[in-house]
Amino acid sequence: MHFLNFGEPGLVRETETGLRELGLSDMADWFAEAFAIVNPLKPEIASGSDYYECLTEHGKMARIEELTEKAIGVRPTFSDSPIYGAWIRYAREHPENVFSERQPT
Repeated sequence: MHFLNFGEPGLVRETETGLRELGLSDMADWFAEAFAIVNPLKPEIASGSDYYECLTEHGKMARIEELTEKAIGVRPTFSDSPIYGAWIRYAREHPENVFSERQPT
């Protein structure tokens, strides 16, 4: 996971909600914090400022690097992906939230 860019705020909220639903609350917290850091700077970055320089100038690069390291350091659980591993665990524990009943055709 990296925090280089964020898209539409609604999708960011959904991503955070999804991480929490999968039991990855720490990662969701880091994601939300990174968004809170980067979001106010998006107009400056979009106007042509270098992402890394912009965050450094605002004194935010060190924290983004810390958050990135935390996210990368999450112990992989399946196929080198903690998110994929959490998704498999969630699907096994809550199949009713993943699979709908098939209606007869």
